Amino acid sequence: MASWSAPTFSLVEYFESQTAFQCGYCKNVACSVSNGMWAHSLTVQDYQDLIDRGWRRSGKYLYKPVMNKTCCPQYTIRCRPLQFQPSKSHKKVLKKMLKFLAKGEISKGSCEDEPMDSTMEDAVAGDFALVNKLDIKCDLKTLSSDLKGGIESEEKKKENSLKKEGSKELIHPQAIEEKLGSGEPSHSIKVHIGPKPGKGADLSKPPCRKAKEMRKERKRLKLMQQNSAGAFEGFQAQGQPASLLPKAKSNQPKSLEDLIFESLPENASHKLEVRVVRSSPPSPQFTATFQESYQVYKRYQMVIHKDPPDKPTVSQFTRFLIDSPLEAEYPANGPECGYGSFHQQYWLDGKIIAVGVIDILPYCVSSVYLYYDPDYSFLSLGVYSALREIAFTKQLHERASQLSYYYMGFYIHSCPKMRYKGQYRPSDLLCPETYVWVPIEQCLPSLDNSKYCRFNQDPQAVDEGRSKDLNRLRVLHRRSTMPYAVYKNYQEDPSEEEGVLEYANLVGQKCAERMLLFRN
Repeated sequence: MASWSAPTFSLVEYFESQTAFQCGYCKNVACSVSNGMWAHSLTVQDYQDLIDRGWRRSGKYLYKPVMNKTCCPQYTIRCRPLQFQPSKSHKKVLKKMLKFLAKGEISKGSCEDEPMDSTMEDAVAGDFALVNKLDIKCDLKTLSSDLKGGIESEEKKKENSLKKEGSKELIHPQAIEEKLGSGEPSHSIKVHIGPKPGKGADLSKPPCRKAKEMRKERKRLKLMQQNSAGAFEGFQAQGQPASLLPKAKSNQPKSLEDLIFESLPENASHKLEVRVVRSSPPSPQFTATFQESYQVYKRYQMVIHKDPPDKPTVSQFTRFLIDSPLEAEYPANGPECGYGSFHQQYWLDGKIIAVGVIDILPYCVSSVYLYYDPDYSFLSLGVYSALREIAFTKQLHERASQLSYYYMGFYIHSCPKMRYKGQYRPSDLLCPETYVWVPIEQCLPSLDNSKYCRFNQDPQAVDEGRSKDLNRLRVLHRRSTMPYAVYKNYQEDPSEEEGVLEYANLVGQKCAERMLLFRN
């Protein structure tokens, strides 16, 4: 892999069978069902398109829950940071952090603190067990030079064929020339569904308020109007023009950034610094802090998840949270740090107390995992880090305008512990059949009635990104790249096409044409 500076293609190996294993959420045996594939190399655009079809990575393993079969359907959820407003409980967490930093105060009691995807490792444990047993014969390190040669050879053939009039192209003309970052993100749709009797409040409307509170508010507003009217008359009586009248104080709520970056006194008790370091390929800063970061992870797994001391090994930590198939990319119109996989380190008074594992993609920041020093649980670091990542997404958006979403992994309505992600509003859920985004408020009534739901209420709507032409799917066979139309001439088992078709439908036409599917 090191011989490639900028690979043109993603290289994946699809496992042609659905796997059932113990669920990390409901803990039942052999009831969590998913499809999986191993990504040897993945462009950020391909991964963006894959997560927009319900895929998610854990290390280099990509999995997609079989939504209508699995015990706890996992719906891809994204937040819209540009419209995000912190809730009352979010503000409590931010104020608690500020008090701790400014005065060293430790608040009694705790807010809800659910780290992003805290149970993800348990949820994919069965997949890892499967992967470890497989004989993955495609080793990118040994194939890199041969594969690169095969691609260059194919490009020359394509150029020669284009020079000949009337020649038929076996290769789709956009398969190689398509640039990363072309394509548009999925569009949201609105489906109006009212709450059913007995199912609680309509989340699309403002929350109910007590009559006493509303009377106080009306009285306060009336008093403000009277005072402002009196002030206006006084200035007019003195001959002052209306343009010079004092402006009323704004009652606008503080923004997320105002709450996070509120200035601290010079003699603040503590100093918090957040550093973003590239984890794959590892930057010098990441390498220098590896051991300290790992020790925080090990303690987190042992105290929070009750792992035995011998389970959170360096290799397990590396495979789970450092190994990434994403290739680092630095486009001119992208964020300064580039795209790819990163660790967001939280340094308190010179030591790491938490690490957020994230992927920065063309349209989003994708949260992978969070681990922290259990001694600082009182700071609600799960909530705090999510709010920091939302603010970070807004910061990246200023440089890369297309990057405007924050993906929180999976929302699992059937698991009460995993519903907390729905509190980061506004947010959308991905329809598991048509792959369009639907506001979460319009999905919840359906999820209250059924674990599995199609959110797109248009019965005529279909998956627009589905596989439409299997012959244009890209294949790596015998160290040569070719369209599936050519590969079929080498195919010894006719039944193999069924697995290839399944793969194409799961990844969609765009990824099927761009990614290389390894065939042994």
